[in-house]
Amino acid sequence: MQRPTATPSRARLQSSRQFLPRLPQPLLSQSWPSRGLFDSFRRDCLADVDTKPAYQNLRQKVDNFVSTHLDKQEWNPTMNKNQLRNGLRQSVVQSGMLEAGVDRIISQVVDPKLNHIFRPQIERAIHEFLAAQKKAAVPAPPPEPEGQDPPAPSQDTS
Repeated sequence: MQRPTATPSRARLQSSRQFLPRLPQPLLSQSWPSRGLFDSFRRDCLADVDTKPAYQNLRQKVDNFVSTHLDKQEWNPTMNKNQLRNGLRQSVVQSGMLEAGVDRIISQVVDPKLNHIFRPQIERAIHEFLAAQKKAAVPAPPPEPEGQDPPAPSQDTS
């Protein structure tokens, strides 16, 4: 089964790309990880997620779905638990409840923080990165030799 190409999650990802247009690769691969910027965003969101109604609703739906699915299974000791687990996982994914629930969670947890918390930190990091790049690109003036007196002005007595 193929996944649809224009899902709400993908649309949200595309709009975030407009928020963060093409960023220099060194910024993403070197600067931000060393600062822990994305880790702090992740921690900030995870601290909030379990208190939001969208998460609690999704968790309840998944719990009920799993219980109903398992009630339909006839247990015997020779069952392959991995096959049962994989079948359950496929059923949950195909139901579409995860994608819709995750979109609601993002709306309740990430979206409110995007413009007021994340964007200013990202913009500050970009400005610092670009300032460092600009500073590195400007050649430093040659150092003056140490221990030598500056040349005396010439006095022409002719």
